[in-house]
Amino acid sequence: MALHPLPALVEQLATQPIIFIGGKGGVGKTTTAAALASYYANQGKKTLIVSTDPAHSLGDVLNVPLKNQKTVVTPYLDAIELNPDIIVDEHFAQVERTITSYANPDMMPKIREHLRLSKSAPGAQEAAMLESMCQHLVAAADAGYEHIIFDTAPTGHTLRLLVLPEMMGAWTDGLLAQQRRQAKLRSVANHLDSHNINSSQNDINKDVPNPFAEKKSDRWEQAVSVLEKRKQLFRQSGLLLHDHAKTAIVLVMTADVLPLAETKRAIEQLEDSKLMPAAIVINQLILPTQSDAFWRHRAERQQQLMQDIEQNFTHYPLYPIYLQQTDVRGTDALSALVSPASQ
Repeated sequence: MALHPLPALVEQLATQPIIFIGGKGGVGKTTTAAALASYYANQGKKTLIVSTDPAHSLGDVLNVPLKNQKTVVTPYLDAIELNPDIIVDEHFAQVERTITSYANPDMMPKIREHLRLSKSAPGAQEAAMLESMCQHLVAAADAGYEHIIFDTAPTGHTLRLLVLPEMMGAWTDGLLAQQRRQAKLRSVANHLDSHNINSSQNDINKDVPNPFAEKKSDRWEQAVSVLEKRKQLFRQSGLLLHDHAKTAIVLVMTADVLPLAETKRAIEQLEDSKLMPAAIVINQLILPTQSDAFWRHRAERQQQLMQDIEQNFTHYPLYPIYLQQTDVRGTDALSALVSPASQ
């Protein structure tokens, strides 16, 4: 497939409100994501860009200090750099509040210690980040954003986040099923308890209920309610991710051997999950007309690899970004990178 001019990517994605930018580390994901966000914002489209990469380079590219909450960059552009540490703390604080509502108070010191240790357990940060991403994803449309663009962490992390909503939904279903079984057992126990109390105090008050039954039931219902809300959140996110009319996944790579191999693997995994990429951006290309021998050799090597790229990715549109003389920083320079007027 022949290369397409970069402004065609802007047009291709113009009607898709959700855009994920992924790829190997160091290939220019953040610059690509920020360029698209800046361009749409300059066109008067309310846009939110969210960085899930712990490297925190989005603020550097936009030339604006960012944090874990929304920061207004321009009248039409908001940005967030998700902070994994803050998100994990908030996630486990919510877990503790839920457990506190029904657990025996004597157990809470041990439970708190267990939760503290669980923060560093494998997958804990991913689960917390996923839930935060899903919340932003689902809330963006209600907040009036026409585009929400995710600048993601390197490929492997991105792929896990994209397929996790289904996995987390199934895991939540398992917890809910367990809660329902326990609720049935409690119901039977409470009924028997109430019957025994009424029998033994028949001469005092035949209608004496178990004083703890209703309160405990309410507490368990609160826990179930939290799980139900999480299940609904993951379900909504999964539906959005698999809706090709609403969500586009753009992979960024450079014309080098390792990014080529990683992009091939990423596409295979995405296709297996029915999450087809919308486009591939080849970044940091060098114009072949070079007077210096070193750069001429690099350009020739890239041209050889471009043949492999075109042969391997025949089903996906390819968009080139050529190496810039200076760093691209700030919304105006980023917007110009993909603007039709600058081509």
